[in-house]
Amino acid sequence: MISRRTGATIGLYRVMAQRRDKLLWLCLLVLAVPAGATDQDATPAPSWREAAKADFDVFGARLKADAKATFFNSDNLAALAWAGLVSAALNNGNANDDIAEHFHEHHDFRGFGDEAFFAIGQPPAHFAGAAIWYALSVENQNDLGRQRAVTMLSALTINAAVTGGLKAIRQNDQPDGEVWAWPSGHTSSSFTVASVLHEFYGLKVGVPAYTVAGLVGWRMMDDGDHWASDVVFGAVLGWVVGHTVAREHESPEIAGFEITPYYGHRDAPALGINLARRF
Repeated sequence: MISRRTGATIGLYRVMAQRRDKLLWLCLLVLAVPAGATDQDATPAPSWREAAKADFDVFGARLKADAKATFFNSDNLAALAWAGLVSAALNNGNANDDIAEHFHEHHDFRGFGDEAFFAIGQPPAHFAGAAIWYALSVENQNDLGRQRAVTMLSALTINAAVTGGLKAIRQNDQPDGEVWAWPSGHTSSSFTVASVLHEFYGLKVGVPAYTVAGLVGWRMMDDGDHWASDVVFGAVLGWVVGHTVAREHESPEIAGFEITPYYGHRDAPALGINLARRF
């Protein structure tokens, strides 16, 4: 037999336990609401200015590393050496003059086509395109596109610096009498773009890009802006730079997911990785 006092005590404990459980769940709910809001807002997407500053701060070191990977590679040096030998053979023999004479007599590009491929092959146009790619990627919170745009800018910068340096050293005249012929900057920059796109998107993008780059080089000879030797070495230089720099920053994969860096800002930066996969 349970006494009335004992029964009352047990009932009191039950009521207290029920209220304690309700109070515990209420406390957890109260704590969960701000915690969930904080977690959601802790790493908002960086603004265009924040992203640009973060990438610009490390761009110099990235250029140095990319240039070292490009020109301290024995295979790359061998390819450039062979291109240099071919270029020298074209220049020292009659081939350059014969090819220039052929294009002088048989123009393939006229009017709109001539101007279009000249504009498409301009290095400033390539830098502008890469900058637009970067801005759109940041705006759309596309970290993979953003990193690839930075890679393109790095490759274009290295190619432009090397091409300009070689022009200043060589200082030979173009078929039309202009200076700084070797190597062709239009050609080297166009092949840099095509090679980076090939590495990132495969032949489905690479083949059209190489086709356009080849037509740019053809146009430079057709209009008398460059010798064949300028175009040959420019194409190999752009190919070497573009492929090497893109391979240095090609996204690794885990189980088919591309791994890209991630960072966010609020009171303090947040670092991590993104896993992305196309379906």
